[in-house]
Amino acid sequence: MKNLQKALIAVIAGSVMTMSAQAAMNYTGQPYAGVKVGQYGPDDVDDDAVSYGIYGGYKFTPEFGVEAEYLATGDADAFKDEFGTSEYSADVYGLYATYDYMFPNTALYAKGRLGVAKNKIDIDDFNIDEEDESFSYSDTGISGGLGLGYNITPMATMEVMYNVYPTIDADGDDVDVNGFTLGAHFKF
Repeated sequence: MKNLQKALIAVIAGSVMTMSAQAAMNYTGQPYAGVKVGQYGPDDVDDDAVSYGIYGGYKFTPEFGVEAEYLATGDADAFKDEFGTSEYSADVYGLYATYDYMFPNTALYAKGRLGVAKNKIDIDDFNIDEEDESFSYSDTGISGGLGLGYNITPMATMEVMYNVYPTIDADGDDVDVNGFTLGAHFKF
């Protein structure tokens, strides 16, 4: 090989390595926002509620980020009997740290999130012989979830998540709450 060819190969190899290192160090982050729908299920109720919400986040690196969510439900039956019915609805506000693990050579990834959420349940009792009553219970605590996601395109993603929300103390009874959501978000 001539000296000119050796020098040219060295310059090209050095340039490629420099660009790769700069690309790895200059990850500027990725904001995203989306919508979700799912099921919200407190313990000891007749029906799980349909949940819907919005969420958004920011990826500081391809693996680590933060995410905020607001989730609400429609009315669902807590119980029914011959004396009346009880319905509930809920709201969840959460802030989470996230970790994504990309499976090699696929668009599939596993996602975990852990953070703090406020879980609020409103209950309406409709009694036949008595006056109707309304109650509201809420608690703030540790919340998290595990799920799988799929990058449909570089800018659009779908996720399915199993979520655990803070336990609520309802007049001395602990009410554990969990649920599933299916979400889709777009990256900016």
